[in-house]
Amino acid sequence: MLFELIKSEILLQGRVFRIRRDTLKTPDGRETKFEIIEHGGSVVILPVDENEELYFVRQYRHAAGKNLLELPAGTRDGDEPFEACAAREIREEIGMEAGRLQKVGEFYLAPGYSSEYMEVYLATELKHNPLEADEDEFLSVEKYPVREAIQMAERGEVPDAKSLAALLLARRHLEDLVLRS
Repeated sequence: MLFELIKSEILLQGRVFRIRRDTLKTPDGRETKFEIIEHGGSVVILPVDENEELYFVRQYRHAAGKNLLELPAGTRDGDEPFEACAAREIREEIGMEAGRLQKVGEFYLAPGYSSEYMEVYLATELKHNPLEADEDEFLSVEKYPVREAIQMAERGEVPDAKSLAALLLARRHLEDLVLRS
């Protein structure tokens, strides 16, 4: 089913993304419009320390109107490689550097209206090495045993889609880490 692009116009250029309106011709010949958020891509990280604890951040999300528990994550700077973004974001958000970053998956965050593509990284061999946080981020770091973190997600205590997707994609890797010890 092919849709034909008739025209595209930029509605808003923001700090992190822009919004465009596309006019398309549908496969049956009708015309329709879609508003799309153009996003340069991002990462979500599952940092696990030597005690098998998984790091989360709690931060205020204005769109949700509340503080949410989430895995550390962030947006790429321009064409920054995804792995470099993950290495930077983990230091900015939880103050830890990963001795080992392993890509465990990738996904579109909300393909119905956004081009945002995320890569998921498991971060291990952590050591303290913070970078200054973004000026508009106010985060508190929380750690939970891996098994408890998965149970929290299953109980609905982690209501953030990217964190849930990352936990699902990394579950086998997380279970392997816990079983090894």
